[in-house]
Amino acid sequence: MPFTEARPRRPPQQRIKKHANMKFNVSSTELLKGLMDISKAIPAKSALPILENFLFDLKGNILTVTASDSELTLRTEIEVDSTEEEGQLAVPARHIIDLLKELPDQPVAILTVNDSSIECKWTSGNSVLPFFPAEDYPEIKGTSEDAEKIEFPSDSLIEGINSTIYATADDEIRPAMNGIFFDFSPESATLVASDSHKLICYTAKEVKAREKCSFILHKKPAAVLRSILDKDKETVEISFDTSTVLFTYGQTTMVCRLIVGKYPKYRDVIPQNNSSVLRIDRALFLNTVRRVAVCANKASNHIKLDLRPGQVEITAQDLGFAIAAYEKILCDYNGDELSIGFKSTFLTEILANMTCETVVMKFADYRRAALIIPSEDDEESGKICAILMPIMV
Repeated sequence: MPFTEARPRRPPQQRIKKHANMKFNVSSTELLKGLMDISKAIPAKSALPILENFLFDLKGNILTVTASDSELTLRTEIEVDSTEEEGQLAVPARHIIDLLKELPDQPVAILTVNDSSIECKWTSGNSVLPFFPAEDYPEIKGTSEDAEKIEFPSDSLIEGINSTIYATADDEIRPAMNGIFFDFSPESATLVASDSHKLICYTAKEVKAREKCSFILHKKPAAVLRSILDKDKETVEISFDTSTVLFTYGQTTMVCRLIVGKYPKYRDVIPQNNSSVLRIDRALFLNTVRRVAVCANKASNHIKLDLRPGQVEITAQDLGFAIAAYEKILCDYNGDELSIGFKSTFLTEILANMTCETVVMKFADYRRAALIIPSEDDEESGKICAILMPIMV
């Protein structure tokens, strides 16, 4: 009687991993598109190596794919052509994306071949890739049952992020300033960002909440959301509680942690009675500031505006290098004569991130913040306002 090899005893607490079976057919182009849409959540290097993989979950003809770096999670649904075996497994993200990028559009079959490998077959060849048990992938938690739910038009959400994200701070002491503040009310939604030198508000009057509520979204997931949103999708559904927010649009969901903290009372710092008003072509003003700022001191980036009825003179100088620049622009200015200094990089950022033809700047005096808004007859009017602190030299 032949002897059989004795199996080693498994410690009672060790989890038994099941063999993951999976077999389906899908368009290579559709699969690549879905994976690329969520690949921004895959970390280049993670302390948890399983997060360098996509989690595949195949049920029926829907393949749900998850990518996460533990702080930010993206999930999408891809319709497959046919399913022979359902299952769950984790696939190396870089390997499968690099492979699909090199394939022309054609059907591919993906199937498990043993306990640790999957095969990707196409018309003239195949590739074998490793996979890992789905049980090793961390559980992704969503929002609580009593989460707030709000619908936001995708084009307005993209515009709102674009209009504010550049004004966020890098502040270790006040982390709330490192994100975009979403402030909802029954009348409108306002996105706010500030680094204490400038403050930008974007208001979407078509977005309304049942009651006042808010959250702070860190700039990193905000940038990811902006890059993957599709303007053609009509609505983004937002669900949030005190720690987590979900953005759902089309077949894709983004889940991320919120910044916990209290945002400053931004409305209190918006000037209401600045009586001196400059009305000027935005592109002309922007290009002039850029030209003159070439000669500004590189440490302060200081430029000076000398305002008189009908004109504004813009000057900059760097005494250390004996360089200076001056330019005069004819404009519509009503108010007392005023000399006021600004950091040129902040002013150009604000002007460059507006799209209106004519911009309005309102001043109180050389020590107080200027209000920058689109002209009343522009379609941006009422949507965007910027506050810029002057600098004293």
